[in-house]
Amino acid sequence: MTPGIQPADLGFFSALAGAGSLSAAARELGITTPAVSKHLALMESRLGVALVNRTTRRMSLTPEGELYLEHARRILGEIDGMAEILGVAKATPKGLLRVNATLGFGRSHVAPIISKFVRKHPEVQVQLQLSVNPPALTEDSFDICIRFGAPPDSRVIARQLAPNRRLLCAAPAYLAKHGIPKVPNDLTKHNCIGIRQGEEAYGVWRLASGRGRSATTESVRTRGNLTTNDGEIAVSWALDGHGILMRAEWDIERYLRTGRLVQVLPHCYTPDADIYAVYPQRHQLAARVRAFVDFAALVLQQPRASASPAAA
Repeated sequence: MTPGIQPADLGFFSALAGAGSLSAAARELGITTPAVSKHLALMESRLGVALVNRTTRRMSLTPEGELYLEHARRILGEIDGMAEILGVAKATPKGLLRVNATLGFGRSHVAPIISKFVRKHPEVQVQLQLSVNPPALTEDSFDICIRFGAPPDSRVIARQLAPNRRLLCAAPAYLAKHGIPKVPNDLTKHNCIGIRQGEEAYGVWRLASGRGRSATTESVRTRGNLTTNDGEIAVSWALDGHGILMRAEWDIERYLRTGRLVQVLPHCYTPDADIYAVYPQRHQLAARVRAFVDFAALVLQQPRASASPAAA
């Protein structure tokens, strides 16, 4: 009995889904459109499920087709990775690369990096997924995660891509109306915009004063009438003059330059939020992983005055 899934089907279906139509897949694969249609029909017959919805103008994947494609590309990526580790394909990055990033930073920075990367390395297929919180480090859903702060886990490799600070800021109109905080405890008298992200304690801002042995850290429990899990929304509320915000420098630097936001308590130090690429140790020899991490570090370390504007 012919097995339901054959190895050759994986590459064929990945090419078909990427092409978007039977005729485009035929051109890419160098065969006729009827041959593509026949191969697809044989696959669906062996599996007993429909993988593609066909119409006169376009095709779309069924839920089963989406699942098939997800696993096919993962398996093809693992095959390419094995070849790279064995030294067969170290010269040219190729295969599937699954990247995870946070919503705002992923939209404004990681997506443009990927656009430039695949133009330079067209044999790499990148899947980008954005999420509010980074996935668990034990999951095998991604090859690389772009995250803020080094993970406390020695089982993964964490490479710093760029430095990043969290800053306190507010609109000039808010400060003119409510006054400027002089010491950390003054924040308790202000409207502070809350962001619920990651595993950090919500509503508690840790501020350090001084350096070295004289440094002291104060935890301030903030209050406010606006809370969100989206950094871009929080920045827009700060711009509208609703309160004081703690946000990564990457997200607010352009507003600080133009004066739309003003730094608050500049003599206090907030927890670092350096940008890291995190990936399993077994992926460190994969050419596509090494190439992407090197490329991302190069782009992110360029002077940001010439970089595209950040968005939270």
